[in-house]
Amino acid sequence: MVSLKQLRYFDAVAKAGHFGKAAERCSVTQPALSMQIQELEKSLGIQLLERSRGGVLLTEGGREIAQRVARVLGDVRDIVDFARRQSGVLSGPLGFGVIPSVAPYILPRLLPMVRDAFPDLDLHIRESQTQSLISELIEGQLDVLMLALPLEHPDIETLRLFDDRFLLAMAKSHRMSSRVRATPDILEGERLLLLEEGHCLRDQALTFCSLQRIDNINTLGASSLSTLVQVVANGLGMTLLPEIAVPLETRHGDIHLVRFADPEPQRVIGLAWRKSSPRKRQFAELGELIAAAAKTGLQQ
Repeated sequence: MVSLKQLRYFDAVAKAGHFGKAAERCSVTQPALSMQIQELEKSLGIQLLERSRGGVLLTEGGREIAQRVARVLGDVRDIVDFARRQSGVLSGPLGFGVIPSVAPYILPRLLPMVRDAFPDLDLHIRESQTQSLISELIEGQLDVLMLALPLEHPDIETLRLFDDRFLLAMAKSHRMSSRVRATPDILEGERLLLLEEGHCLRDQALTFCSLQRIDNINTLGASSLSTLVQVVANGLGMTLLPEIAVPLETRHGDIHLVRFADPEPQRVIGLAWRKSSPRKRQFAELGELIAAAAKTGLQQ
């Protein structure tokens, strides 16, 4: 008979790739964890792991089982959540994932509002890139994400919260009339600075502004908007700045912003959660707070 304990231990080993690290995460001894994995393999009738001095590798069957186990454990967490959330109030532990191009501009205003609205909520924040957050959501390590939409996944539901327009940012010394509206043509003779590969903001900027054919795009290996803004402020190029980032990133006054011609390019910020989650109504309430926090920031 397969037990949840065995599934949790196997899940930990599959993620850690090492018995010792998995045992530490599960707060058990390594021999006890190893014995439970052996019992699981015996019950299933297949070898799940290849053991070596350097660690463990999943067999072909083990990889498939690991994916299924992650979904099962996610469903178990949802069952526990359902029992806890019958009060209708967002409370207890909540894994909240946020992309880096949103977190520093929304969280400072959002967190005090969440604390006041949901005093019994135990919030655990994880900031990472979109694909990592999606994987952790599906595996049950996170409960809800705040990120850019659309997000197409058969096991995920989303909720649109607000639109975030892009502005063209350049050094204050760059002379451009405030009445001029930015177009891709303006950028053809300039050095365009964007975040490094893997950041959804980079792909959105290229797509929305039809900039795929511009040859002078430079990522600089930058992983934060703050880095890009500092480079731009020193006259080394231009970048695209989300409107929610404007109050924080332009506080020193050394950046000149130009709006794009209509229709202004924008991204959509929203929430995402597993379709199986019983907390949809509570996530919608959280979304209302996020939208309010964003609106407050844009009015500053």
